[in-house]
Amino acid sequence: MKFVYLHGFASSPESRKAVYLRQAFANRAISLEVPDLNQGDFSHLTITRQLRQVEMMLPQAGTPVTLIGSSLGGLTSAWLGQKRSQIQRLVLLAPAFGFLDHWLPQLGEAQLQQWQDSGYMPVYHYQEKRSLPLHYNFVEDARQYQSDELWRVVPTLILHGRHDETIPIDASRQYAKERSWVELIELTSDHYLKDVMPEIWQEIRNFCQLI
Repeated sequence: MKFVYLHGFASSPESRKAVYLRQAFANRAISLEVPDLNQGDFSHLTITRQLRQVEMMLPQAGTPVTLIGSSLGGLTSAWLGQKRSQIQRLVLLAPAFGFLDHWLPQLGEAQLQQWQDSGYMPVYHYQEKRSLPLHYNFVEDARQYQSDELWRVVPTLILHGRHDETIPIDASRQYAKERSWVELIELTSDHYLKDVMPEIWQEIRNFCQLI
């Protein structure tokens, strides 16, 4: 079994969750691969690019893969699970289901129109600790990745904070309600889940049978 972690939007392999989980897996002598989805070019990030990047690094067919994805990395993981049969388990941390419906209205029509007209909008990148320009193609590309099209039966564990203001937990509740193979565990936390990492690791261990 190969384990891969996909970090969130405007994040990196050095995020707190990525570092915590990589060490937790290492403590059990298991490698957790954490690709940099920024690819040195955050400005031209798209979900399609993320999918292609991860597909290129997957082992040969026949080797089972467990994907662990955070936020946008969770949505990307879910789509990889839809597309690739070798992905046999998914762990999704506050997955970004319907994120455009939550994010774009917060920008307002004027800012959204300016982004579309100019091509770029500054977005704060948490690892870089500064704003970087993001091309509007990110939005256009993301529109094709709707969670209501994800129906391949892949054993899935979702861990989501009840106080998530970025991706409301109702998005995960609805997703799990419609899919019998999805287990949702609600945590007393926000979108970043930093204060419940030991609990998350315990649930991952149970789900992935790493006891």
